[in-house]
Amino acid sequence: MLLYLRLLRESFSFAINALRNNKLRTFLSLLGVTVGIFSIIAVLAAVDSLDKTITSQLSALDSNTMYLANISFGPTQVPRWKYEQFDEISYNEYRSLKSSLTEAEHVAFQIFVRRENIRYESELVQSVNTVVVSNEFTDIQVLEFESGRFYNEAESNAGKAVVVIGSEIAKSLFGEFDPIGKKVRLYGQKFTVIGVVKKEGSGLFGDSNDISIFLPANFVRNKLGKNNPFFKNIVIIKPKKGADIAGLKSEVIQIMRSRRGLKPDEINTFFISVISGLQDAIDNIIGTLNMIGWIISGFSLLVGGFGIANIMFVSVKERTNLIGIQKSLGAKNRFILFQFLFEAVILAIVGGVVGLFLVWIGTLIGSNLTEDFTFVLSPKNMIIGFFISSFIGLLSGVIPALTASRLDPVEAIRTGM
Repeated sequence: MLLYLRLLRESFSFAINALRNNKLRTFLSLLGVTVGIFSIIAVLAAVDSLDKTITSQLSALDSNTMYLANISFGPTQVPRWKYEQFDEISYNEYRSLKSSLTEAEHVAFQIFVRRENIRYESELVQSVNTVVVSNEFTDIQVLEFESGRFYNEAESNAGKAVVVIGSEIAKSLFGEFDPIGKKVRLYGQKFTVIGVVKKEGSGLFGDSNDISIFLPANFVRNKLGKNNPFFKNIVIIKPKKGADIAGLKSEVIQIMRSRRGLKPDEINTFFISVISGLQDAIDNIIGTLNMIGWIISGFSLLVGGFGIANIMFVSVKERTNLIGIQKSLGAKNRFILFQFLFEAVILAIVGGVVGLFLVWIGTLIGSNLTEDFTFVLSPKNMIIGFFISSFIGLLSGVIPALTASRLDPVEAIRTGM
């Protein structure tokens, strides 16, 4: 056992000296592996960071949350010309679903409207994301508040002129003053600010709540018309905990078909989209991005591996005479083999470590440049990078090392002379 440890130590020491004595060659060999490892780990880190951010964004919603609308949020076999003729989801249909669904915990009504300007005295914020929803919205997509509250059921049903604003809107309009109870101007009339949503950062799906305002759906319906052609209505349905999702979906379909008087042979004139389906689609996209990253980066690693192999063959050629002398003095084939293998593996590992260091520096810079998006270099990706670089070194060095170990000592010394 001690003999093998000594053999490994001497082989390692010999490889280090060889690399130190050929600095330019070592640098050029490192460069290929560094670029390859940097490419792979940078892609993996970026995709992991994106996945983490998306998961965080979706965590506020139950994965089984359903969206009922006259358009589909995903792929559909219904032709566009056909679903463009579907009726909008009506407020009465929302009320019917709310009172009839037995497996639903909360049912909310939302109207998509254009952006609006909001004013407080001389301060004006233009093109604000305007979220028009019923009071149940905050029970489905949980909102945290810096101050105040969301409007209640009575205010929602009556269409009161109350508004909940995002933290950035509050800062732009009121500065350091407390917005609660203040009157802002919107839709040509005054609204009372009753709540300020806690700062959450930028959103990947639509606008952040920081730059949004929330109004009762019935106010907009009463103000702009209940059948306004510019409205896009949806009903959001959150199932009860442990509810039969398939059963709830069937219940929604049955109620909607009954209300719309659809015959058995007619297709549904509405779509039900589920958050879990969106998550599956995102997972597929993340998987595809990872695969593309591996393919592209694999070419870089291939070049780096060939670079190391080429350098090792040159090294064997240059040291043929020395190999012959070593073998004539009693060096075993495995000593020569380990000597060149260590040299190749060390080259690859050092290149991989440099590549990981560059990725780490990149994550720090990227996180500082983007306030609301954090780049993460996970321990898993670091281990992957280390093992890939070791494997590339082993694979690139095995043939040159075998070639060197099988040299005939007499021929090696004669060739070197």
